[in-house]
Amino acid sequence: MDNELTVMVNPEGLKILARSYLHGVDLSPIDKAWELALSVHSDKKHFSGTPYLEHTLHVASTLASMHLDLDTVVAGLLHGVLKEGIGLKELREKFGESVAYIVDGSTRINNVQYNSKLDHQAENVRKMLLAIASDIRVLLVKLADRLQDMCLLDTVESEKQQEIARETKDLYAPLASRLGIDWMKRELEDLSFQYLNPDDYASLVGQLESSLEERQNYVEEVISIFHEKLAAARIRPTRIIGRPKHLYSIYRKLKAQKIPLERVYDKVAFRIIVNTVQECYEALGIIHSNWTPVPGRIKDFISVPKANNYQSMHTTVNGPRDHFIEIQIRTEKMDRIAQEGVAAHWAYKEGQSATENDARLFRNLKNLVKHLQEVEDPKEFLDSVHGELYSPEIYALTPGGEVKEFPMDSCPIDFAYGIHTEVGDQCAGAKVNGKLVPLKYKLQNGDIVEVVTSKNQRPRRGWLNLVKTNRAKSRIRSWLRREEREKALNLGREICDKALRQYQTTLKKMVKTGHVKHLLKDLHCNSLDDMLAKVGSGHITVQHLEKILQPPEIIDEKRARESLDTGVSAGKGQAVSVPGAAGSGAGIHIDGIDDMMVKISRCCNPVPGDNIMGFITNGRGVSVHKAECVNLLNTDPRRWIEVEWSGDQSSSHRVELQVSAENRKGIFAAVSSLISADDADILEISAHTTPTETADFHIVVQVHGLDHLHQLLQHLRQDKNVISARRV
Repeated sequence: MDNELTVMVNPEGLKILARSYLHGVDLSPIDKAWELALSVHSDKKHFSGTPYLEHTLHVASTLASMHLDLDTVVAGLLHGVLKEGIGLKELREKFGESVAYIVDGSTRINNVQYNSKLDHQAENVRKMLLAIASDIRVLLVKLADRLQDMCLLDTVESEKQQEIARETKDLYAPLASRLGIDWMKRELEDLSFQYLNPDDYASLVGQLESSLEERQNYVEEVISIFHEKLAAARIRPTRIIGRPKHLYSIYRKLKAQKIPLERVYDKVAFRIIVNTVQECYEALGIIHSNWTPVPGRIKDFISVPKANNYQSMHTTVNGPRDHFIEIQIRTEKMDRIAQEGVAAHWAYKEGQSATENDARLFRNLKNLVKHLQEVEDPKEFLDSVHGELYSPEIYALTPGGEVKEFPMDSCPIDFAYGIHTEVGDQCAGAKVNGKLVPLKYKLQNGDIVEVVTSKNQRPRRGWLNLVKTNRAKSRIRSWLRREEREKALNLGREICDKALRQYQTTLKKMVKTGHVKHLLKDLHCNSLDDMLAKVGSGHITVQHLEKILQPPEIIDEKRARESLDTGVSAGKGQAVSVPGAAGSGAGIHIDGIDDMMVKISRCCNPVPGDNIMGFITNGRGVSVHKAECVNLLNTDPRRWIEVEWSGDQSSSHRVELQVSAENRKGIFAAVSSLISADDADILEISAHTTPTETADFHIVVQVHGLDHLHQLLQHLRQDKNVISARRV
């Protein structure tokens, strides 16, 4: 870095900014941090092409403008040094444990990248949330860093712009909102909007600029009227501000309501700043006495603050010239907290302890992280992250006065899970404002909710259609999965025991001899319970288990017998092959029975190679099922009959497949081609897309047998665009 640039880029302005609020604090760590940054970044460039030192200075200055403590400002200067070879130990020795932790945490967050691999993406976001929960200053440094990056995003290629902008909109802007830093949330959303929807952004900017003068005149007119009406009631506001809503909020309204811009009447929001809480309510009364309020748009966040400590009165009225306008009324202190959020009364400032509101905010954030850490499925985890960072629309209270936040149309079950998982699982009813309500009741702002629990109550699948919060959905799904696993475990044990009974042995004996270990290894099962659950759920067939579950001497005997077999003759008292078309029982042997009508069951569609069992129906012959078919296992065993596949297996057999693939152009044709290439006929095929940009296919094919099916599934899974393929 040349001397001229070194002179231009220096920390003097940063120190002036820090000195304006860090009174009596030694600022020499800023100089020391600058020297270290200079030694590692002097010839480094930011992705925008500007000196990296300039970027670090902007990040630290943003943090100082938020009046954060010295450690956070210093960490802002140093947030990139660990990637340049500086060790964590050196940071601790020079700047202390706190600075080292913040720099380390923000570096780990920098390594978080969104990509198409759900497992990798989810794990990185988990690490980031854990770092944030330990010290929120980690997130503040990252937010300042991301804001600077977004301001220079026009210097990178389009694909990278989209990736960074989407990550910013989905993750960092909501996190800024969760901390109550409104100005940063608005800027991050607008900058993301610019790159994610460039045409809509340009169109909206153009339309707003064309009406700028008219809007400014209207704002001045309304502010003058407000001053006049409030002065008549002896209320002297310290400030009245009129500002256009940020672009992304207007865009969301246009999309949600499907209306043109000229029909968005509340494009301008007004803020009335008064001296006391009493004047907030008095000012609201004056506004409502002069202009008609819009029902359902009056919200009192003063008596019931948001979880991020935000306080204000909100109302929308049919204002001057019959324009709908949104008005916020608050005190100076409330306004400062509304803009700066947690930074307005920072818990880490020297000599200060956290306020109760701050402590509650930190607890909520840690509880959020704790809840998310319990979600195992990667897709469900990422859905939960986005769901937990929603902008709440409903504020309900516990009987003790604790505020709970929910999305629109949430129900008492959401409220119950918002208290505790056990309360949600045992939610049998609810009282709202002292009256019993059904569980499908939609919560309203200000409702006081008392959850009625019962030890006999359990979550039901139908609850998933009622709840709106991801927390409730994940808890209900988790309980249902545990219940289904328990059922699968019991069924799997029953299937395995039945398969072994014919060999005069038991699963317990097989475990003792160690024979099961081979099976666990071959099928990549973690434990016996894992294997039994997969058997019970149909993910592992008895056919696959047979070689390892059977005693070795039985396997050897069977192999020897099979090697001597040259075919089976038909006739009374012998195994007979019942003729018929595909799906009608062709190629099935029934020992000792002649001329019996046989039909392949459509509920499980067995194919040659599957372990099968016959069921004697009432007047319709024998229906053939897979041996582990749930429908078969629920019938009377006395009507079961031994059947097996014949040597002639040339006919085709119907099989249902479930295929999930990346939703790209031509994927339908690609999947169809893969199946046709394996000489399998497609009988039916249907597909739909999911919110995660995947395409789910339900396909009915004809195959010649189990080997043919395994070959088809293997080739499907090997395709780079296919996520999963399985037999239904």
